[in-house]
Amino acid sequence: MYIYTRSFTNERVFYEPMARTLAVKGSKKLLNAWAFYDWANSVYSLVISSAIFPIFYGALFRSAGIEKINVFGVDIARAPLISYTTSAAFLFIALITPLLSGIGDYTGNKKRFMKFFCYLGGISCIGLYWFSLENIYLGLTCYFFGLVGFWVSFAFNNSYLPDIAFPEQQDVVSARGFSMGYIGSVILLLFNLAMVMRPDFFGIETDIEGVAEIKAMKYSFLTVGIWWIIFAQYTFYHLPKGYKKDGGRKNILLNGFRELKSIWRQLGHETKLKRYLGAFFVYSMAVDHHVDRYLFR
Repeated sequence: MYIYTRSFTNERVFYEPMARTLAVKGSKKLLNAWAFYDWANSVYSLVISSAIFPIFYGALFRSAGIEKINVFGVDIARAPLISYTTSAAFLFIALITPLLSGIGDYTGNKKRFMKFFCYLGGISCIGLYWFSLENIYLGLTCYFFGLVGFWVSFAFNNSYLPDIAFPEQQDVVSARGFSMGYIGSVILLLFNLAMVMRPDFFGIETDIEGVAEIKAMKYSFLTVGIWWIIFAQYTFYHLPKGYKKDGGRKNILLNGFRELKSIWRQLGHETKLKRYLGAFFVYSMAVDHHVDRYLFR
């Protein structure tokens, strides 16, 4: 069955399959569903990127009494190894995001891409449970795709904001998502920290000192993946499939890059904005570098 709908981003009219729910642009239900994705996926950035995984990664090497591991025939220290993997993931993200965003915009399938990368990230977090020095390739692969899944699904979620919120609502709903992300991630982090600090209380026991804590950290990766996937369902239930843009069907793979080029040209007249973006880029690189060195030392 089909319903007659109007695009929220322009005045064109589309016919789309009837959704289970019909939410109007700017409605409280739709805005809350969009913001709720931060509740779902922010556990990755806090538990995996910042708090638990860096400690787990270092503990693996310390428990084995080594500082380097052979990867593809080369002995690499633990800190550079995870830095190389992170850099490769962000390079991959930078290459595929414009490509996929163009396809999603011009085919009206943004939600499909968002769901795919959400599930990719969540399953990869679950896969980190099997991260070990013996399974280093599997572990690094899960870490790589967890990072990709988080950032690409996050980008698609952000691209929904102009579709579901009016300009005067966007700052408020964005801040709401930010706060929900903090609250949700802190709740799960506190649970995981309790599990790591008191593994015996949660039934995680071993005769070898330190192993129970490492096993508890692995369980925390499971909780992140499950939390992410389950709570994202509320967002997926209410968000629209996406709205097709006119034009560009013949060169759909390049549309995203063309839009980036167009935006770059527009920035030519915004000197202050260009300076800000350049400064932010350099600043964020330096901060991320030192944070990674501290976390994964």
